[in-house]
Amino acid sequence: MEKVRLGKTGLMVTKTSFGALPIQRISVDDAVRLVRKAYDAGINYFDTANAYTDSEKKLGIAFEGVRENVVISTKSMAADKATVTAHIENSLRALKTDYIDLFQFHNPAVLPDPSDPDGAFAAALEAKQKGYIRHIGITNHRAWIARAAIESGNFETLQFPFCYLATDIENDLVQKCREADMGFIAMKGLSGGLLNNAAACFAFMQEHPTVVPIWGIQHEWELDQWLALDAAGQKMTDELRAVIEKDRKELIGNFCRSCGYCLPCPADIDIPQSARMAQLLRRSPYKRYMQDDWYEKMHRIDNCIHCNSCKSRCPYGLDTPALLAANLKDYDQFYAEHKDD
Repeated sequence: MEKVRLGKTGLMVTKTSFGALPIQRISVDDAVRLVRKAYDAGINYFDTANAYTDSEKKLGIAFEGVRENVVISTKSMAADKATVTAHIENSLRALKTDYIDLFQFHNPAVLPDPSDPDGAFAAALEAKQKGYIRHIGITNHRAWIARAAIESGNFETLQFPFCYLATDIENDLVQKCREADMGFIAMKGLSGGLLNNAAACFAFMQEHPTVVPIWGIQHEWELDQWLALDAAGQKMTDELRAVIEKDRKELIGNFCRSCGYCLPCPADIDIPQSARMAQLLRRSPYKRYMQDDWYEKMHRIDNCIHCNSCKSRCPYGLDTPALLAANLKDYDQFYAEHKDD
């Protein structure tokens, strides 16, 4: 498999890498089997987080006996030294390892301050001195935080949403990371499930040689499609470029990326799904959204109290309540036309 140097970390990771958030949704046996199949096929980089319930534990079981052959990154959302230290120690136990290749600060609202002796960065530095972690990175959904992280020189990698719907903002972050010799790890390469042409997504990433996409994998068929595309060396074609151009016209701009930072909602609205329902109905099998459970979920939007909490937390600056209202209107029209299909 093609490998990419992950910036100044010097880590050589497979260009086709494994995002381990989804394996928290499957059984231990299924997860271990899936991860080992990925490893046996040549994938050597696996990304998880202590917030992904039992994802770390499943990776720890899967890598028994082969730990030295893989690169593992994990994360903590904590902002203080004591909690980050506890998270790192918990991650080491769950992963059944004595070191973490890449520790990442998980979507902080402000940059961790290296000069704060009781802050999150102090915990990472101490853990690095002890050999518990080898490299320090950061993940984010906010472009201004990502830019500040690059400019600070304190981080070796940046993980940020990146796919073929990227704007000049994301492209500039990739370029700035390249100039700073920071590894760029691409999350949401399928834009939270809105993009359904795997070949186009894969080919787009191939055109960015310093970008390492971590494909979120839950099912064996998902792993198989990435392995097949990697084996074939899928490159960009005129046909795939046309797919990308069509999707960009339809989707770019005011759409929900399904990052989930708008949650929790006091009205119990499933905002990440409901706010992009119009696209989901037309870009994925829609019949499940015609069932009673989804009808009830969508109509929770009627109970919105307009607290604007979701809007204030959206890293993309979306007017979330207005987006929800528009998607409910679209959903009701689609439901009336297709409920009996």
